[in-house]
Order: sequence, then C-alpha cells, then structure tokens
Amino acid sequence: MKMNKGRLIVFSAPSGCGKGTMLAEILKSGDFWLSVSATTRNPREGEVDGVNYHFITDEKFEEMIKNDQFLEHAGYCGHYYGTPLKDVEEHLEKGINVILEIEVQGAMNVMAKRPDALSIFVLPPSVNELRRRLKKRGTEADEVIEQRVAQASAEIALAEKYDYVIMNDGLEEAVQDFLDVVKVEKFRSVYQSELIGEVLKNA
Repeated sequence: MKMNKGRLIVFSAPSGCGKGTMLAEILKSGDFWLSVSATTRNPREGEVDGVNYHFITDEKFEEMIKNDQFLEHAGYCGHYYGTPLKDVEEHLEKGINVILEIEVQGAMNVMAKRPDALSIFVLPPSVNELRRRLKKRGTEADEVIEQRVAQASAEIALAEKYDYVIMNDGLEEAVQDFLDVVKVEKFRSVYQSELIGEVLKNA
C-alpha cells in the first residue's frame, strides 16, 4: 500500500562526489521530484528559469521571506538562495518524494524545521580520491581545489548527523543504495498507520 504523502528527502554531498550524476539516474525512476531552488543571481549560460532555478528579484525574495514562503533560505556571495515551500508541499501531497539537493548548513536548517525529513549524505571513497576527481575536471586552480577539499572535509565531519550515509564508489551501486534506503524507510510503522487501520477494520 502506497503512502498517502511523498517523503521529503535531504540529499547532501561534497563537491566532486558525483551527486549530480547520481540524481540524474535517481530521477529516471519517476518516483522523485528534484526541488527547484529560487535565487536572486542572474542566470548563467544555458540555465533555464524554472528548471535550474527560479530566478527572481531581491524584492520578491525578501517578500517571500517576510511571508514565510521558504522551507529554508540563505545568503551566499551577495545573493539569496532558498527552497520555495509551496512547490515542495504540492508534490508531497501528490504522493511524490521530493529531493532537496542542499549543502550541509541548509540541510541542518531543514532537518531542524522538518524532523520528518529523511536525510542522506553521500561520501567519496576517500578525501584523496575526491581531490583526484576535482583535479581531473581541469577547471580550477590547485589553490581552489585545496579550498574545496578543506570544505569537503568539514562537511564530511557532519555526515553522522544524517539518517543515512552512502559511499559513491560506483554510480550504479550508489544509486541502488539510495533507492533501497527510501524503500526500506516507507515500511517504518510510523508511516503505516493507514495500512494497520485497514487490516484491523476487517477483523
């Protein structure tokens, strides 16, 4: 029996862990919706409004903050970023699992605000492997890469605060681990009250 509501899933991983590739595979199942964040920064080349981000003005963002229309929001490099609450709730009500791809600080805010959220952190095989992957991209200077590695180490240190930790040492296995976690979670008794009631009704 399917749960009435979808599950809110907090999904975090350091830069270079392959979370984008993982999510692309996870979304192919059709059982998940990736939350689209709002931001006040300008679109980058190739980005589409409503797909990559909801691009809005500072005034609109601040109005939404005032009206408590964000699940979480933060300022970063002179711009606002946030998760619109309305979109999330609409999908959850339809029974669709909603994934928030979010950095650790924002994840902690969501987990405090929504203790019902399922939180999953993705680890690299090792910090050295993470460094190798970042260098392989060839898009950043060594100094920037080391800053990212230091940031990743700080994020990994907080992984124990998540419900589940998955290692991405192979795409197919990591994606299956994610799907298995979500599948097992739905059988927890707290989410099966309706099923229990149906069984008792026919006693």
